[in-house]
Amino acid sequence: MSIRQSPLPYELNALEPHISAQTMSYHYGRHHSGYVKKLNKLIEGTRFADMDLETIIAAARIDANVPVLNNALQTWNHAFLWESMSPSGEKKPEGRILERIEEDFGGLEAFRDEFRKKALGHFGSGWVWLVDDGFKLKITTTADAESPVATAITPLLVLDVWEHAYYLDYRNERERYVDRFLFNLINWKFAAANLVTSERTMAA
Repeated sequence: MSIRQSPLPYELNALEPHISAQTMSYHYGRHHSGYVKKLNKLIEGTRFADMDLETIIAAARIDANVPVLNNALQTWNHAFLWESMSPSGEKKPEGRILERIEEDFGGLEAFRDEFRKKALGHFGSGWVWLVDDGFKLKITTTADAESPVATAITPLLVLDVWEHAYYLDYRNERERYVDRFLFNLINWKFAAANLVTSERTMAA
């Protein structure tokens, strides 16, 4: 069994003017695709070959198989990233996820301020996550390929802060890129659905 690259849930130009079709072509068509291809080469003929992606991640963590783990994580992270953004990004969340943001951050503006602070304060490559740790919603960062997937923490949405995600459009102005995400691109419906799953799992 080989791992397939998840289909992009919108056209390459759908996130314009915030993220260009050129950036998406490189990011999805080369970077994400490259991780999937490398992962399939690494797992061919190994015990990982018959596993699904999240099982590969969990097993590679146990085995400390860094090449498999990094490429599996980047395959998963990018698939999650595409779903975290929407061409019709909602300006604000609604319902339960808004309630939790108000409870745990003190309001939407406070959430945006903390997300921006974490994104701009993260040195080098990595990811900025909104997660549910079972008690509170939190914003956390991970370096390079690392991810909360297949851990006790549930990711709700993510932003890629590797330079390849924004350099063609924003050069070194990460703050402009982060703000476009926060105000124009977040798929709050996706985050809300992940929160429902997380709360049901915690209550079980």
